[in-house]
Amino acid sequence: MKVARLVPSSQPDLLNIILRLLLNLSFDRDIRAQIVRIGLLPKLVDLIEDDNQRLICLCLLYHLSMDDRTKAYFTYTKCNQQLMKLIIDCKEDSLEPEIIALAINLALNPGCAEQLCEYKHGKGLKLLMKRAYKNKDSLIMKMIRNISSHASPDIKNQFIAFVGPLGETLVTENDEAFLTEVVGTLANLTIPDIDYQALMSEYGLVDWIKLKLKPDSANDELSLNVVVLVGTLCADDACAEVLAKSGIIQILIELLHAQQEDDEIVLQICYVFYQLCFHRSTRNVIIKKTDAPAYLIDLMQDKNKEVRRVCDMTLEIISECDPEWASRITVARFRNHNQAWLEAIEGQQVSYEDDDEPSPVNNAGGYGFDSMAFGGGDQDEYLDPFAYDDGYPLDGRESPDVNHWNSINSGGDMDIDREPYTYMRDDYMNMDIDAADFT
Repeated sequence: MKVARLVPSSQPDLLNIILRLLLNLSFDRDIRAQIVRIGLLPKLVDLIEDDNQRLICLCLLYHLSMDDRTKAYFTYTKCNQQLMKLIIDCKEDSLEPEIIALAINLALNPGCAEQLCEYKHGKGLKLLMKRAYKNKDSLIMKMIRNISSHASPDIKNQFIAFVGPLGETLVTENDEAFLTEVVGTLANLTIPDIDYQALMSEYGLVDWIKLKLKPDSANDELSLNVVVLVGTLCADDACAEVLAKSGIIQILIELLHAQQEDDEIVLQICYVFYQLCFHRSTRNVIIKKTDAPAYLIDLMQDKNKEVRRVCDMTLEIISECDPEWASRITVARFRNHNQAWLEAIEGQQVSYEDDDEPSPVNNAGGYGFDSMAFGGGDQDEYLDPFAYDDGYPLDGRESPDVNHWNSINSGGDMDIDREPYTYMRDDYMNMDIDAADFT
Protein backbone atom coordinates (compact mmCIF):
# COMPACT_ATOMS: atom_id res chain seq x y z
CA MET A 1 0.00 0.00 0.00
CA LYS A 2 1.83 3.07 -1.29
CA VAL A 3 0.01 5.60 0.89
CA ALA A 4 1.59 4.03 3.98
CA ARG A 5 4.80 5.90 3.22
CA LEU A 6 2.92 9.19 3.65
CA VAL A 7 1.77 8.42 7.22
CA PRO A 8 2.67 10.44 9.14
CA SER A 9 3.16 13.54 6.99
CA SER A 10 4.46 17.00 7.82
CA GLN A 11 1.61 18.55 5.84
CA PRO A 12 -1.65 18.38 7.87
CA ASP A 13 -3.99 18.73 4.90
CA LEU A 14 -2.30 15.94 2.94
CA LEU A 15 -2.29 13.72 6.04
CA ASN A 16 -5.98 14.35 6.64
CA ILE A 17 -6.84 13.39 3.05
CA ILE A 18 -4.77 10.20 3.32
CA LEU A 19 -6.48 9.24 6.59
CA ARG A 20 -9.89 9.82 5.05
CA LEU A 21 -8.92 7.65 2.10
CA LEU A 22 -7.80 4.89 4.49
CA LEU A 23 -11.06 5.25 6.40
CA ASN A 24 -13.09 4.70 3.25
CA LEU A 25 -10.96 1.72 2.29
CA SER A 26 -11.20 0.22 5.81
CA PHE A 27 -14.81 -0.82 5.25
CA ASP A 28 -13.28 -3.81 3.42
CA ARG A 29 -12.05 -6.57 5.74
CA ASP A 30 -9.07 -7.54 3.59
CA ILE A 31 -7.84 -3.95 3.46
CA ARG A 32 -8.20 -3.65 7.24
CA ALA A 33 -5.97 -6.69 7.61
CA GLN A 34 -3.49 -5.18 5.16
CA ILE A 35 -3.37 -1.90 7.12
CA VAL A 36 -2.36 -3.83 10.22
CA ARG A 37 0.05 -6.06 8.35
CA ILE A 38 2.10 -3.22 6.89
CA GLY A 39 2.55 -1.65 10.34
CA LEU A 40 0.21 1.35 10.17
CA LEU A 41 -1.50 0.61 13.50
CA PRO A 42 1.17 2.13 15.81
CA LYS A 43 1.42 5.19 13.56
CA LEU A 44 -2.32 5.72 13.69
CA VAL A 45 -2.32 5.38 17.49
CA ASP A 46 0.37 8.06 17.74
CA LEU A 47 -1.83 10.43 15.74
CA ILE A 48 -4.49 10.37 18.49
CA GLU A 49 -2.48 13.06 20.26
CA ASP A 50 -2.86 15.33 17.23
CA ASP A 51 -6.03 17.36 17.81
CA ASN A 52 -6.46 17.95 14.07
CA GLN A 53 -6.32 14.25 13.17
CA ARG A 54 -7.79 12.68 16.33
CA LEU A 55 -11.37 12.24 15.17
CA ILE A 56 -10.51 10.63 11.84
CA CYS A 57 -7.89 8.41 13.51
CA LEU A 58 -10.37 7.23 16.14
CA CYS A 59 -12.87 6.33 13.40
CA LEU A 60 -10.21 4.40 11.51
CA LEU A 61 -9.03 2.62 14.67
CA TYR A 62 -12.63 1.73 15.47
CA HIS A 63 -12.94 -0.01 12.10
CA LEU A 64 -9.74 -1.92 12.79
CA SER A 65 -11.00 -2.98 16.23
CA MET A 66 -14.03 -4.67 14.70
CA ASP A 67 -11.93 -7.75 13.86
CA ASP A 68 -11.23 -9.99 16.87
CA ARG A 69 -7.82 -10.96 15.55
CA THR A 70 -6.78 -7.31 15.27
CA LYS A 71 -7.81 -6.40 18.85
CA ALA A 72 -4.79 -8.25 20.24
CA TYR A 73 -2.40 -6.02 18.24
CA PHE A 74 -3.62 -2.99 20.20
CA THR A 75 -1.88 -4.37 23.30
CA TYR A 76 1.47 -3.66 21.60
CA THR A 77 0.60 0.03 21.34
CA LYS A 78 -0.24 2.74 23.86
CA CYS A 79 -3.80 3.01 22.60
CA ASN A 80 -5.46 1.68 25.79
CA GLN A 81 -3.64 4.14 28.00
CA GLN A 82 -4.53 7.02 25.70
CA LEU A 83 -8.18 6.02 25.66
CA MET A 84 -8.30 5.86 29.45
CA LYS A 85 -6.76 9.31 29.66
CA LEU A 86 -9.34 10.71 27.23
CA ILE A 87 -12.19 9.09 29.19
CA ILE A 88 -11.12 9.96 32.73
CA ASP A 89 -9.88 13.46 32.02
CA CYS A 90 -12.90 14.49 29.96
CA LYS A 91 -14.62 17.51 31.53
CA GLU A 92 -17.89 17.03 29.68
CA ASP A 93 -20.70 14.86 31.01
CA SER A 94 -20.79 12.79 27.83
CA LEU A 95 -17.82 11.47 25.90
CA GLU A 96 -17.19 11.69 22.20
CA PRO A 97 -18.89 8.61 20.71
CA GLU A 98 -15.77 7.62 18.75
CA ILE A 99 -13.71 7.37 21.95
CA ILE A 100 -16.12 5.23 23.93
CA ALA A 101 -17.00 3.07 20.91
CA LEU A 102 -13.34 2.15 20.42
CA ALA A 103 -12.93 1.51 24.16
CA ILE A 104 -15.98 -0.79 24.25
CA ASN A 105 -14.58 -2.86 21.39
CA LEU A 106 -11.11 -3.15 22.89
CA ALA A 107 -12.52 -4.11 26.31
CA LEU A 108 -13.65 -7.39 24.74
CA ASN A 109 -10.02 -8.50 24.41
CA PRO A 110 -8.48 -9.95 27.61
CA GLY A 111 -5.11 -8.26 27.08
CA CYS A 112 -6.66 -4.88 26.38
CA ALA A 113 -8.98 -5.26 29.39
CA GLU A 114 -5.99 -5.83 31.68
CA GLN A 115 -4.26 -2.73 30.31
CA LEU A 116 -7.39 -0.66 30.84
CA CYS A 117 -7.57 -1.79 34.48
CA GLU A 118 -3.86 -1.12 35.01
CA TYR A 119 -4.24 2.57 34.19
CA LYS A 120 -2.67 4.76 36.92
CA HIS A 121 -1.14 1.82 38.79
CA GLY A 122 -4.23 -0.40 38.87
CA LYS A 123 -6.88 2.27 39.50
CA GLY A 124 -8.42 2.08 36.03
CA LEU A 125 -11.53 0.09 36.98
CA LYS A 126 -12.23 2.25 40.03
CA LEU A 127 -11.98 5.44 37.95
CA LEU A 128 -14.29 4.01 35.30
CA MET A 129 -16.89 3.00 37.91
CA LYS A 130 -16.73 6.43 39.50
CA ARG A 131 -17.32 8.24 36.22
CA ALA A 132 -20.05 5.82 35.11
CA TYR A 133 -22.05 6.31 38.33
CA LYS A 134 -21.47 10.03 38.45
CA ASN A 135 -22.96 10.65 35.00
CA LYS A 136 -25.16 7.52 34.78
CA ASP A 137 -23.29 6.77 31.58
CA SER A 138 -24.58 3.48 30.14
CA LEU A 139 -21.80 3.36 27.51
CA ILE A 140 -19.02 3.43 30.11
CA MET A 141 -21.01 0.81 32.04
CA LYS A 142 -21.08 -1.31 28.88
CA MET A 143 -17.31 -1.00 28.70
CA ILE A 144 -17.07 -2.13 32.34
CA ARG A 145 -19.39 -5.03 31.56
CA ASN A 146 -17.13 -6.13 28.71
CA ILE A 147 -14.15 -6.03 31.07
CA SER A 148 -16.03 -8.22 33.57
CA SER A 149 -16.70 -10.89 30.93
CA HIS A 150 -13.13 -12.22 31.01
CA ALA A 151 -12.19 -15.28 33.04
CA SER A 152 -8.86 -13.92 34.26
CA PRO A 153 -8.78 -13.95 38.10
CA ASP A 154 -6.74 -10.75 38.05
CA ILE A 155 -9.66 -8.99 36.37
CA LYS A 156 -12.52 -10.73 38.19
CA ASN A 157 -11.16 -10.09 41.68
CA GLN A 158 -11.08 -6.35 41.08
CA PHE A 159 -14.90 -6.38 40.93
CA ILE A 160 -15.40 -7.83 44.42
CA ALA A 161 -15.24 -4.39 45.99
CA PHE A 162 -18.07 -3.15 43.73
CA VAL A 163 -20.57 -6.01 44.24
CA GLY A 164 -22.47 -4.12 46.96
CA PRO A 165 -23.00 -0.91 44.94
CA LEU A 166 -23.95 -2.94 41.90
CA GLY A 167 -26.53 -4.91 43.91
CA GLU A 168 -28.01 -1.72 45.35
CA THR A 169 -28.30 -0.23 41.86
CA LEU A 170 -30.62 -3.07 40.82
CA VAL A 171 -33.38 -1.96 43.16
CA THR A 172 -32.86 1.80 42.97
CA GLU A 173 -32.06 2.58 39.31
CA ASN A 174 -34.85 3.59 36.93
CA ASP A 175 -32.79 4.12 33.77
CA GLU A 176 -33.22 0.80 31.92
CA ALA A 177 -30.18 1.31 29.68
CA PHE A 178 -27.86 1.83 32.66
CA LEU A 179 -29.64 -0.88 34.66
CA THR A 180 -29.22 -3.41 31.86
CA GLU A 181 -25.45 -2.97 31.86
CA VAL A 182 -25.29 -3.22 35.68
CA VAL A 183 -27.27 -6.47 35.61
CA GLY A 184 -25.03 -7.82 32.85
CA THR A 185 -21.93 -6.93 34.87
CA LEU A 186 -23.20 -8.74 37.96
CA ALA A 187 -24.17 -11.74 35.84
CA ASN A 188 -20.57 -12.00 34.62
CA LEU A 189 -19.13 -12.16 38.15
CA THR A 190 -18.90 -15.90 38.65
CA ILE A 191 -16.57 -15.57 41.62
CA PRO A 192 -16.68 -18.18 44.45
CA ASP A 193 -15.66 -15.57 47.04
CA ILE A 194 -18.86 -13.53 46.58
CA ASP A 195 -21.64 -14.24 49.07
CA TYR A 196 -24.60 -13.91 46.75
CA GLN A 197 -27.08 -15.12 49.35
CA ALA A 198 -26.20 -12.20 51.61
CA LEU A 199 -26.49 -9.86 48.63
CA MET A 200 -29.94 -11.22 47.80
CA SER A 201 -31.12 -10.88 51.40
CA GLU A 202 -29.76 -7.38 51.92
CA TYR A 203 -31.37 -5.83 48.85
CA GLY A 204 -34.41 -8.08 48.43
CA LEU A 205 -33.29 -9.25 45.01
CA VAL A 206 -35.67 -12.23 44.89
CA ASP A 207 -38.78 -10.04 44.64
CA TRP A 208 -37.00 -7.70 42.22
CA ILE A 209 -36.02 -10.61 39.96
CA LYS A 210 -39.55 -12.05 39.97
CA LEU A 211 -40.92 -8.63 39.03
CA LYS A 212 -38.50 -8.13 36.13
CA LEU A 213 -39.04 -11.64 34.76
CA LYS A 214 -42.78 -11.25 34.29
CA PRO A 215 -43.65 -10.99 30.59
CA ASP A 216 -43.87 -7.39 29.30
CA SER A 217 -42.55 -5.97 32.58
CA ALA A 218 -39.21 -4.97 31.00
CA ASN A 219 -37.58 -4.74 27.58
CA ASP A 220 -36.23 -7.95 26.06
CA GLU A 221 -32.58 -7.09 26.62
CA LEU A 222 -33.11 -6.40 30.32
CA SER A 223 -35.15 -9.60 30.71
CA LEU A 224 -32.37 -11.58 29.05
CA ASN A 225 -29.74 -10.17 31.39
CA VAL A 226 -31.91 -10.89 34.43
CA VAL A 227 -32.22 -14.53 33.32
CA VAL A 228 -28.43 -14.69 32.95
CA LEU A 229 -28.11 -13.23 36.45
CA VAL A 230 -30.43 -15.92 37.80
CA GLY A 231 -28.21 -18.56 36.19
CA THR A 232 -25.18 -17.04 37.92
CA LEU A 233 -26.98 -16.95 41.30
CA CYS A 234 -28.14 -20.56 40.90
CA ALA A 235 -24.52 -21.68 40.68
CA ASP A 236 -24.52 -21.18 44.47
CA ASP A 237 -26.36 -23.97 46.30
CA ALA A 238 -27.95 -21.72 48.93
CA CYS A 239 -29.12 -19.15 46.37
CA ALA A 240 -30.52 -21.87 44.13
CA GLU A 241 -32.60 -23.24 47.01
CA VAL A 242 -34.00 -19.81 47.87
CA LEU A 243 -34.90 -19.07 44.24
CA ALA A 244 -36.46 -22.50 43.65
CA LYS A 245 -38.72 -22.18 46.69
CA SER A 246 -39.77 -18.66 45.71
CA GLY A 247 -41.71 -19.90 42.67
CA ILE A 248 -39.33 -18.45 40.12
CA ILE A 249 -39.40 -21.63 38.02
CA GLN A 250 -43.03 -21.09 37.04
CA ILE A 251 -42.27 -17.47 36.15
CA LEU A 252 -39.44 -18.68 33.90
CA ILE A 253 -41.82 -21.13 32.22
CA GLU A 254 -44.25 -18.27 31.52
CA LEU A 255 -41.39 -16.20 30.11
CA LEU A 256 -40.39 -19.19 27.97
CA HIS A 257 -43.91 -19.23 26.51
CA ALA A 258 -43.82 -15.52 25.80
CA GLN A 259 -40.30 -15.46 24.30
CA GLN A 260 -40.16 -18.87 22.63
CA GLU A 261 -38.92 -17.34 19.38
CA ASP A 262 -35.92 -15.72 21.10
CA ASP A 263 -33.21 -18.39 21.06
CA GLU A 264 -30.96 -16.53 23.49
CA ILE A 265 -33.61 -16.24 26.21
CA VAL A 266 -34.68 -19.86 25.67
CA LEU A 267 -31.06 -20.99 26.00
CA GLN A 268 -30.49 -19.05 29.22
CA ILE A 269 -33.73 -20.33 30.77
CA CYS A 270 -32.67 -23.89 29.95
CA TYR A 271 -29.34 -23.18 31.61
CA VAL A 272 -31.15 -22.03 34.78
CA PHE A 273 -33.07 -25.32 34.78
CA TYR A 274 -29.77 -27.16 34.39
CA GLN A 275 -28.30 -25.34 37.39
CA LEU A 276 -31.37 -26.14 39.49
CA CYS A 277 -31.19 -29.81 38.52
CA PHE A 278 -27.48 -29.88 39.30
CA HIS A 279 -27.99 -29.15 43.02
CA ARG A 280 -29.42 -31.92 45.18
CA SER A 281 -31.35 -29.41 47.29
CA THR A 282 -33.32 -28.04 44.33
CA ARG A 283 -33.50 -31.09 42.10
CA ASN A 284 -36.71 -32.48 43.57
CA VAL A 285 -38.42 -29.08 43.38
CA ILE A 286 -37.97 -28.74 39.63
CA ILE A 287 -38.69 -32.43 38.93
CA LYS A 288 -41.61 -33.10 41.26
CA LYS A 289 -43.34 -29.74 41.59
CA THR A 290 -43.03 -28.11 38.15
CA ASP A 291 -43.60 -28.91 34.48
CA ALA A 292 -40.07 -27.89 33.54
CA PRO A 293 -39.02 -31.43 32.46
CA ALA A 294 -41.93 -31.59 30.01
CA TYR A 295 -40.85 -28.31 28.41
CA LEU A 296 -37.26 -29.55 28.21
CA ILE A 297 -38.49 -32.66 26.38
CA ASP A 298 -40.30 -30.45 23.87
CA LEU A 299 -37.10 -28.45 23.33
CA MET A 300 -35.09 -31.57 22.46
CA GLN A 301 -35.97 -30.90 18.81
CA ASP A 302 -35.26 -27.17 18.89
CA LYS A 303 -33.53 -25.80 15.81
CA ASN A 304 -30.79 -24.23 17.94
CA LYS A 305 -27.91 -26.62 18.58
CA GLU A 306 -26.92 -25.08 21.92
CA VAL A 307 -30.50 -25.28 23.21
CA ARG A 308 -30.61 -28.99 22.35
CA ARG A 309 -27.25 -29.57 24.05
CA VAL A 310 -28.28 -27.91 27.33
CA CYS A 311 -31.62 -29.74 27.27
CA ASP A 312 -29.87 -33.08 26.81
CA MET A 313 -27.54 -32.44 29.75
CA THR A 314 -30.44 -31.41 31.99
CA LEU A 315 -32.62 -34.36 30.98
CA GLU A 316 -29.71 -36.70 31.64
CA ILE A 317 -29.63 -35.54 35.26
CA ILE A 318 -33.42 -35.88 35.53
CA SER A 319 -33.28 -39.42 34.11
CA GLU A 320 -30.79 -40.49 36.74
CA CYS A 321 -32.95 -39.15 39.58
CA ASP A 322 -36.50 -40.04 38.59
CA PRO A 323 -37.45 -43.41 37.00
CA GLU A 324 -40.84 -42.16 35.79
CA TRP A 325 -39.35 -39.24 33.91
CA ALA A 326 -36.53 -41.51 32.73
CA SER A 327 -38.99 -43.72 30.83
CA ARG A 328 -40.72 -40.70 29.28
CA ILE A 329 -37.40 -39.19 28.25
CA THR A 330 -36.29 -42.50 26.72
CA VAL A 331 -39.47 -42.74 24.65
CA ALA A 332 -39.11 -39.12 23.53
CA ARG A 333 -35.50 -39.65 22.52
CA PHE A 334 -36.44 -42.80 20.60
CA ARG A 335 -39.15 -40.94 18.71
CA ASN A 336 -36.87 -38.02 17.97
CA HIS A 337 -34.06 -40.26 16.78
CA ASN A 338 -36.36 -42.42 14.63
CA GLN A 339 -38.84 -39.75 13.61
CA ALA A 340 -38.41 -40.28 9.88
CA TRP A 341 -38.88 -44.03 10.22
CA LEU A 342 -41.93 -43.69 12.47
CA GLU A 343 -43.55 -41.21 10.10
CA ALA A 344 -42.97 -43.61 7.21
CA ILE A 345 -44.56 -46.50 9.12
CA GLU A 346 -47.53 -44.39 10.19
CA GLY A 347 -47.95 -43.21 6.61
CA GLN A 348 -48.06 -46.80 5.38
CA GLN A 349 -50.72 -47.69 7.94
CA VAL A 350 -52.86 -44.79 6.83
CA SER A 351 -52.51 -45.80 3.19
CA TYR A 352 -53.54 -49.38 3.99
CA GLU A 353 -56.62 -48.15 5.82
CA ASP A 354 -57.56 -45.91 2.89
CA ASP A 355 -57.24 -48.66 0.22
CA ASP A 356 -60.47 -49.37 -1.69
CA GLU A 357 -61.47 -52.96 -0.90
CA PRO A 358 -64.59 -54.81 -2.08
CA SER A 359 -67.42 -54.05 0.31
CA PRO A 360 -69.86 -56.87 1.24
CA VAL A 361 -72.69 -54.32 1.07
CA ASN A 362 -71.80 -53.02 -2.38
CA ASN A 363 -71.25 -56.51 -3.85
CA ALA A 364 -74.09 -58.19 -2.00
CA GLY A 365 -76.67 -60.21 -3.82
CA GLY A 366 -80.34 -60.46 -3.05
CA TYR A 367 -79.69 -62.03 0.35
CA GLY A 368 -76.92 -59.73 1.43
CA PHE A 369 -74.07 -62.11 0.58
CA ASP A 370 -71.13 -61.33 -1.65
CA SER A 371 -71.40 -63.82 -4.44
CA MET A 372 -67.77 -63.38 -5.38
CA ALA A 373 -66.65 -64.21 -1.85
CA PHE A 374 -68.46 -67.58 -2.08
CA GLY A 375 -67.28 -68.53 -5.52
CA GLY A 376 -70.16 -66.98 -7.40
CA GLY A 377 -70.10 -64.30 -10.02
CA ASP A 378 -67.87 -64.05 -13.01
CA GLN A 379 -64.44 -65.09 -11.81
CA ASP A 380 -62.82 -63.82 -14.97
CA GLU A 381 -63.88 -60.30 -14.06
CA TYR A 382 -62.14 -60.49 -10.69
CA LEU A 383 -58.49 -59.47 -10.78
CA ASP A 384 -56.46 -59.96 -7.61
CA PRO A 385 -54.15 -56.96 -7.32
CA PHE A 386 -51.88 -58.92 -4.97
CA ALA A 387 -51.16 -61.86 -7.26
CA TYR A 388 -48.36 -63.11 -9.49
CA ASP A 389 -49.14 -63.88 -13.07
CA ASP A 390 -49.17 -67.59 -12.11
CA GLY A 391 -51.47 -67.08 -9.16
CA TYR A 392 -49.08 -66.59 -6.24
CA PRO A 393 -50.14 -63.89 -3.77
CA LEU A 394 -48.03 -60.81 -3.28
CA ASP A 395 -49.46 -59.73 0.05
CA GLY A 396 -46.38 -60.94 1.92
CA ARG A 397 -48.05 -63.85 3.72
CA GLU A 398 -46.31 -66.54 1.69
CA SER A 399 -43.51 -66.54 -0.82
CA PRO A 400 -43.73 -68.34 -4.17
CA ASP A 401 -41.08 -70.79 -2.94
CA VAL A 402 -43.23 -71.86 0.00
CA ASN A 403 -46.28 -72.43 -2.24
CA HIS A 404 -44.16 -74.48 -4.60
CA TRP A 405 -42.81 -76.82 -1.93
CA ASN A 406 -46.18 -77.03 -0.19
CA SER A 407 -47.72 -78.36 -3.39
CA ILE A 408 -45.03 -81.04 -3.57
CA ASN A 409 -45.29 -82.08 0.08
CA SER A 410 -49.08 -82.25 -0.14
CA GLY A 411 -48.90 -85.02 -2.77
CA GLY A 412 -49.53 -82.86 -5.78
CA ASP A 413 -48.03 -83.48 -9.17
CA MET A 414 -44.38 -82.87 -9.36
CA ASP A 415 -41.85 -83.12 -12.07
CA ILE A 416 -38.95 -85.27 -10.85
CA ASP A 417 -36.79 -83.95 -13.68
CA ARG A 418 -37.37 -80.38 -12.62
CA GLU A 419 -34.46 -78.68 -10.95
CA PRO A 420 -35.21 -77.23 -7.53
CA TYR A 421 -34.64 -73.53 -7.06
CA THR A 422 -30.92 -72.93 -7.03
CA TYR A 423 -31.02 -69.27 -6.15
CA MET A 424 -32.43 -67.47 -3.19
CA ARG A 425 -33.04 -63.77 -2.81
CA ASP A 426 -31.11 -61.64 -0.34
CA ASP A 427 -33.51 -58.70 -0.03
CA TYR A 428 -31.20 -56.58 2.09
CA MET A 429 -28.38 -56.52 -0.45
CA ASN A 430 -30.80 -56.72 -3.40
CA MET A 431 -28.71 -59.36 -5.16
CA ASP A 432 -28.89 -63.04 -6.05
CA ILE A 433 -26.71 -65.47 -4.16
CA ASP A 434 -25.89 -68.91 -5.38
CA ALA A 435 -27.25 -71.51 -2.96
CA ALA A 436 -24.21 -73.66 -3.68
CA ASP A 437 -22.16 -71.21 -1.65
CA PHE A 438 -24.03 -72.28 1.47
CA THR A 439 -23.65 -76.07 1.06
